[in-house]
Amino acid sequence: MRKLKFDVAIAGGSFAGMAVARGLTQALGPDIRLAIIDRTNPEMAKAAPDSRAFAIWAGTKTILEGLGAWEAMSADAQAVTSIEISDSNIDDAFRSAKVTYDAHTKDGAPAAYIVPAASLAAALYKTIANDPAITWLAPAEIDGLLLGEYASELTLRDGRAISAALTIAADGRNSKLRDDAGIKTIGWPYPQTGIVARVKFEEPHGGVAIQHFLPGGPFAILPLPHNRACITWSADKDEAARVTALDDEAFLAELDRRIGGRFGAITLDGPRQSWPLDVRIARRLIAPRFALVGDAAHGVHPVAGQGVNLALRDAAALIEVLADAGRLGIDFGNGTHLERYQRWRRFDSAMSASLYDGINRAFAIDSVVLRAGRGAALGVLDKLPTLKDYIIAEAAGITGDLPKLARGCPV
Repeated sequence: MRKLKFDVAIAGGSFAGMAVARGLTQALGPDIRLAIIDRTNPEMAKAAPDSRAFAIWAGTKTILEGLGAWEAMSADAQAVTSIEISDSNIDDAFRSAKVTYDAHTKDGAPAAYIVPAASLAAALYKTIANDPAITWLAPAEIDGLLLGEYASELTLRDGRAISAALTIAADGRNSKLRDDAGIKTIGWPYPQTGIVARVKFEEPHGGVAIQHFLPGGPFAILPLPHNRACITWSADKDEAARVTALDDEAFLAELDRRIGGRFGAITLDGPRQSWPLDVRIARRLIAPRFALVGDAAHGVHPVAGQGVNLALRDAAALIEVLADAGRLGIDFGNGTHLERYQRWRRFDSAMSASLYDGINRAFAIDSVVLRAGRGAALGVLDKLPTLKDYIIAEAAGITGDLPKLARGCPV
């Protein structure tokens, strides 16, 4: 069987993987040859249930606009009007918001939107589905990786062989290719399970996003269009096992206890899903003829809803450095541009993972004394509008050394 040759091979049709493919063909035109290798693609996986939704912050929205993907998902996106944070017990009679943020940037635009995961995947896929420069190899699984001096070599389970100047691993936090490339990780499991459910409210949610820090883990209400919401809940493993075993009526009653009846009666609007939570950060983002993006580089706790934003910032940075190299005729897999990518994204990845881990740990401790201290600190923060504006700008991804796509500039 003959070897398939490409300039870039992307392992994993994830959000980051599709974004990199789209950005490179935009920047370098039809002469670049790319492959995306995955078990499936968003068109094939359309029927699979997915109740997840993501907070797409302003900087990430700008990236998606630059890639031509935002318009296709905008009808499914809910602008966040405000963000409320509270720290309480489940059965507290009164659950006040300790901090309330106006979720707008200085120019008055929404700082964040909530977008269903399926809509994000479909919109990104639409940008590349008919691109002649991109070859989808799906369904396909990679059995082997060899990083040679002149090319990276991939062997597929069906016997096909692929050669590329650069292989990009976008295959998730349990990345097999990352391990095959000899890149070690640092991480640990959490004593928590992530639970996701999509619901419909009886009363208007008004676009407010809510983060309740409850004993056992954070409980988030992410607003969606048509008075729906995505519930993202990190619960103690034993509690999660109990709750996920309940029938729909009892499960909704548990949700209502945590929501506190604020939006009236609630009904399920999709399947319930759950998975174990952990954190895993790659010690390096590159190897010879190899690079990591997205969760393969940094799988973080979902407490701040920033995972997909980190992934798409990775993609925007990698697109830029590879486009610059391509225009100069530099080998994609062999040059200082990969070191530039690593320097650019490593600090953001490590600091973000540490911050989200710290927030989760600090608020998961169920102590009257600590809760009083946290409440006092949040109360002080609520009275500091300048600091709150800074926090929103940082979360929105519109500060710092941003890739061109995040600044609204063509690559």
